[in-house]
Amino acid sequence: MTTASDPHVLLTSPSVARNREPILEILHRVLPKSGVVLEIASGTGEHAVYFAAALPHLRWQPTDRDERALKSIAAHRAISGLPNLLAPLVLDAAEVEWPVRHADAIVAINMVHISPWRATQGLMAGAGRVLPPGGGLYLYGAYKENGAHTAPSNERFDQDLRRRDPEWGVRDLEEVTELADRHGLVLAERIAMPANNLSLVFRREQSF
Repeated sequence: MTTASDPHVLLTSPSVARNREPILEILHRVLPKSGVVLEIASGTGEHAVYFAAALPHLRWQPTDRDERALKSIAAHRAISGLPNLLAPLVLDAAEVEWPVRHADAIVAINMVHISPWRATQGLMAGAGRVLPPGGGLYLYGAYKENGAHTAPSNERFDQDLRRRDPEWGVRDLEEVTELADRHGLVLAERIAMPANNLSLVFRREQSF
């Protein structure tokens, strides 16, 4: 029998402690005053707990496609006891059908580069379906700009990702923006973040 505190269930990621505060600063400003935030690829679940605790006016819906991640998210949620942190859902961004039909905002952290391109295609299509007009899609991670890496460390990171899985890799910001535009999502903000990462805020067009 496993418990929420079982180390084999409760996953952690060192990067969460490094990036959660800078990300939260942006989320405080760009997320709505109320409603449901859909987090895609929640991973360990640590971000979900941290943001749900810091943003009690929002209901936080974590998701992932990986069974081990889903167990970890559920374990972190059980320990936190947060009433606004919802039970995790199985969601593969690349799928046409999502288990969520409406969200007031969507958050995806370090997903675009650690997944096949078809997952980003599905993310943009899904965001176009479930977000209301004006609803925001927040992305965080490393990106190329004008076809070039923004730092040597990002180039090394990209090479490491592609060694791990040829379908992974640091994406070009212009390609991501063009993809978003095809689904009625306009890049509203590009924000430089620590460690050569970017925060991207897309908004669903009112008339799409």
